[in-house]
Amino acid sequence: MRTLSRWLSRFSYNHPNLSVEGLIRYIVGGNLLVFMLDLFTHGVSTNFLTFVPAYIFQGQIWRLITFIFVPMSFSPLTFVLSTVFFYYMGVRLEGAWGSARFTIYYGLGVLLNILVGLLLPVVNPMYMVSVTASMHYLHLAMFFAYATLYPDLQVLFMFLIPIRIKWLALLDAALFAYDILSYLSYGHFAMALLPIIAIFNYFIFFWDDLMDYIGRGRARAVHQHSAQTINFKKAQKELRQRRGYLHKCTVCGITDQDNPDMEFRYCSKCSGYYCYCANHINNHTHVQ
Repeated sequence: MRTLSRWLSRFSYNHPNLSVEGLIRYIVGGNLLVFMLDLFTHGVSTNFLTFVPAYIFQGQIWRLITFIFVPMSFSPLTFVLSTVFFYYMGVRLEGAWGSARFTIYYGLGVLLNILVGLLLPVVNPMYMVSVTASMHYLHLAMFFAYATLYPDLQVLFMFLIPIRIKWLALLDAALFAYDILSYLSYGHFAMALLPIIAIFNYFIFFWDDLMDYIGRGRARAVHQHSAQTINFKKAQKELRQRRGYLHKCTVCGITDQDNPDMEFRYCSKCSGYYCYCANHINNHTHVQ
């Protein structure tokens, strides 16, 4: 996974000509157009645009593209809120990654969605009629990407409660898990692929970032429980209790209170947190 993630990063960097500048604007514009058409046609226009394998196999190949522009919701309030936030995420992601990487990320998600949508009828003929693939999970997975890049950004949840993006990402992950388990529990194993491929698309682009984050977390945990950190905290606690001096030489006992001009150092070769004055930092027996 790490190799694939790095290859995609290099590929995006080496092929800037594959970028679509301002891609998110075209997608949001298409969503808005379809939403307006749906209002005037009472849903008829959407029926000609969604991804339905049965109709695609009959020659309606435009559905391979037009399903991208079908809104996630046709409720006016939900549509406005989701579209504005989706546009905001897309702009920030493109700004952080560059147009090429964002275009490849979104394009690969679309391609995986198409492949799974076309393979579902092969797995089970019942999906020829009942399955309509959408961009629902790909857009939700984009929130993972946004939260990975800006984990501490705060938003107003329900317009009232300030909450960090990373906690909302955990809620998004719970929704993914619920949908996958629901499909599996009802025996719709092929349908469970739709959310899975959206998460897979996220992982192959963010695997290095996730591994680095986990590595930093482990390093912090090791540092917090290391003998040097424990001894340092112990020394700080003793300092607060004494409230007399900050540094004391282990050899001669002189403190910064006795001689404010004296320089003190801590020896990295001693096993523990031992302080020495300038006269003994290079002239003492290391504590092992």
